[in-house]
Amino acid sequence: MLMLQSDLRSAIQIAATYCYINPKHRYESPSPKPISIRTPSRLRPIHATAVERVSEKPPICTADELHYVSIHNSDWRLALWRYKPPPQAPSRNHPLLLLSGIGTNAIGYDLAPGSSFARHMSSQGFDTWILEFRGAGLSAEVASKEVKQPISLPSERMDATSKNPTNVISDSSAQSNVSSAGEKKEMVESDQSQLLTTFTETFKRFSERLSNLIKEGSPEALHNSTLATQIRDLSQRLVDIMEEGQRSVSPPLTDLLDRFSSTVENLQTQIDVLGKYNWDFDHYLEEDVPAAMEYILRECNPKDDKLLAIGHSMGGILLYSMLSRNAYERRDSRLAAIVTLGASLDYTTSKSTLKLLTPLADPAQALNVPAVPLGALLAAAYPLASRPPYVMSWLNRLITAQDMMHPELMEKFVMNNFCTVPAKLLLQLTTAFQEGGLRDRSGTFFYKNHINKIDVPVLAIAGDLDLICPPEAVYETIKLVPKHLAKYKVFGEPGGPHYAHYDLVGGRLAPEQLYPCVIEFLTAHDST
Repeated sequence: MLMLQSDLRSAIQIAATYCYINPKHRYESPSPKPISIRTPSRLRPIHATAVERVSEKPPICTADELHYVSIHNSDWRLALWRYKPPPQAPSRNHPLLLLSGIGTNAIGYDLAPGSSFARHMSSQGFDTWILEFRGAGLSAEVASKEVKQPISLPSERMDATSKNPTNVISDSSAQSNVSSAGEKKEMVESDQSQLLTTFTETFKRFSERLSNLIKEGSPEALHNSTLATQIRDLSQRLVDIMEEGQRSVSPPLTDLLDRFSSTVENLQTQIDVLGKYNWDFDHYLEEDVPAAMEYILRECNPKDDKLLAIGHSMGGILLYSMLSRNAYERRDSRLAAIVTLGASLDYTTSKSTLKLLTPLADPAQALNVPAVPLGALLAAAYPLASRPPYVMSWLNRLITAQDMMHPELMEKFVMNNFCTVPAKLLLQLTTAFQEGGLRDRSGTFFYKNHINKIDVPVLAIAGDLDLICPPEAVYETIKLVPKHLAKYKVFGEPGGPHYAHYDLVGGRLAPEQLYPCVIEFLTAHDST
């Protein structure tokens, strides 16, 4: 398996070399080198067992600091993005933890300098932390000993010659005569031809090893027959593309690179999911969130040993579930107050589009799909949603309402914010659409049944055009919270503006309309 991944990395490096010598297809910025991180030793056998702060952050991390915490009896190391309040900000008593939705990373909370939920909260004095759950963003397996870097997608390429010619051609090159340009063209074509040959050989070798792996009956590759068939089909597609490329080098690698890019990403996803994506919702609840909370509380040391928390979508479901479980077991949740954005424990009374997940309720069917590459699927679908003839324009409505996000930010969000989702996680979340609402993995504990016993203030926010978690779904849970602790607010007006699912976090008008409501609530419950 390691040899296969090595071959794939070699092929990607060759493709990157091609993009460098062909400015028209050069990426906006070269992929940064992975930063080597030492594997931390385990400290305490509770939740968080090993911690460290990274002195040199990878470029993708726009936080002030990047921290890592490992989990006892797990190979996953969780990334924590920290945003420290500026000196002039109000003084606060509690740190603030942000939890994101299913299959998403920290980018949704910090999309751009002028569109950053996390940065806004830190500017109001809150020591703000974003948790990336296992398998998301920069959270990585301890065994890898390096920080994951995002894969550059084809849409991230830029027209270098039109946007910034000086980055592509030196002044002396710009003044070259026609003869010099012709010589350079011949050199580029020669380089491209050599790259094509090397590239083809690399992928053929990769395909042969992959085929042998399947024929030998590797336990990982044959984890289920469906996955083996998918890999075999993808392998053959690679060979077909390579053979066509060898028959003609004109036009040069341009079309070839574009055509195999999605195939490479799809194949890499299939390989990565083997034996790795095997966790469910309760793993987040019982391991990831407690580990992050323990670390943040140790770092910030609030007087009452509590923190504030905001959860969007699944992040809000996790906060509700934590309060429910702690109330049932009569344990302190260590939460001073929570805010949920588009979240509920029971979707049965709503028309949520998440009901599309219900086919996974059959365990046999779910086991045939070890993981869903949500990020790759959305990245592939987005061009059909954002460009004529807008075949999948409905995808936009699931994320944002009309005129609530700038198109460039929307593209960045879709292309960079989503990750692969384990089938076990989806399978457990589908119980939220069944009678009684969300259950634990055993199917015997109903989280909503104990919400009426919680002792933590809750602000539940809904979006009027949220198709994923409609207002009626949000109300279905907040109505169970003791009245003196509950606050419910729907954002959006009949004549506009409207708020869809992500607009509650990064909508264009959220900083002036929604954020003040959140800050007022948190401030009211920040006393110790």
